[in-house]
Amino acid sequence: MNRSRQWDIFCRVIDNHGDIGVCWRLSADLAARGQQVRLWVDDGSALAWMAPQGQAGVSVLPWTEPLGLNLLRLDSAPCEVMVEAFGCEIAPEFIAACAEQQRAGGQKPVWINLEYLSAEPYVERSHALPSPVQHGPAAGWIKWFFYPGFTPAAGGLLREPGLLQRQAAFDRAAWLAAQHIDWGGEKLVSLFCYEPPALANLLAQFARAGWAGQPVRLLVAAGRAASAVRAVADDKKGGQLMPDGPGLLSISYLPLLSQLDFDHLLWACDLNFVRGEDSVVRALWAGKPFVWQIYPQDDQAHQTKLQAFLGMLAAPPSLRAFHQAWNSLAQELPEINTPDWSESVHAVRQRLLTQPDLASQLLEFVAKKS
Repeated sequence: MNRSRQWDIFCRVIDNHGDIGVCWRLSADLAARGQQVRLWVDDGSALAWMAPQGQAGVSVLPWTEPLGLNLLRLDSAPCEVMVEAFGCEIAPEFIAACAEQQRAGGQKPVWINLEYLSAEPYVERSHALPSPVQHGPAAGWIKWFFYPGFTPAAGGLLREPGLLQRQAAFDRAAWLAAQHIDWGGEKLVSLFCYEPPALANLLAQFARAGWAGQPVRLLVAAGRAASAVRAVADDKKGGQLMPDGPGLLSISYLPLLSQLDFDHLLWACDLNFVRGEDSVVRALWAGKPFVWQIYPQDDQAHQTKLQAFLGMLAAPPSLRAFHQAWNSLAQELPEINTPDWSESVHAVRQRLLTQPDLASQLLEFVAKKS
């Protein structure tokens, strides 16, 4: 299972950096376990801030069309595992080159379609199902569907070895100081969101009453979240909302954070607002109460996915109600009830920690199919 193999992971960046975020975490995790990874990506610019230190064992290659001279890398290191992330469809010339090597006496690579994360019932039914390839140079090969998930019957979640030890050694005050955040003991809330209609209500609640009567410092992620907050908040008043005089809310706008520092942000805060697939998994591992904004779809299909996730979380009524409002067109929000929310997060985190992580399951799966 632990033999070093050559992995080729293909990623197309659609929007919001979620695709490249998951693919980089997986690539780095596999490489840290002794695997060799070529990450083919059509736009790797986000890695400059997301993973500025890189990772030994991971080569980032431009996925251009055609692949051209980059295919020569197959001569010295033939592909043993092909991963197409989120149905991106691996470059056909790459598949043709792999098929040619296999016909010449090489090894047929294990071909994996890594799917999106969901708690919906279809995940368990579809995980690890084969899809025979009928046409093209790889006719007769098998593509395997691999679904990350939250139950033992799914493919697990990204969780690198040593994550819990790193979190246990984390120094919140030192990290905040390094980010030039003058923390005076306020409740810390992170905000990583799209543009929820209820955002103005959230800021007004914090400004008027704080959180349970205590001042709140909102740590706002760069990008869409910062733009959304600036559209609501009055930037000209020292970063404070002041509805009827000095408010109880102060706002700190963060720079783009590496994946390592994004974990630190979640560990530092008392409540986390997250969005998308990668950050909700990191919020689970952080073990703090959190609110997830799922990627909105015009046909409202995201609502089914959200309800399945809340069911997996055994979310109490107050957390369900808050998620429903945060992920709808509503402009009003119910009360934040973190004691109940913390209990559900801690319970599901402990359960998930007993299950094999995504990289471990992929390594075992590939070993069996090779």
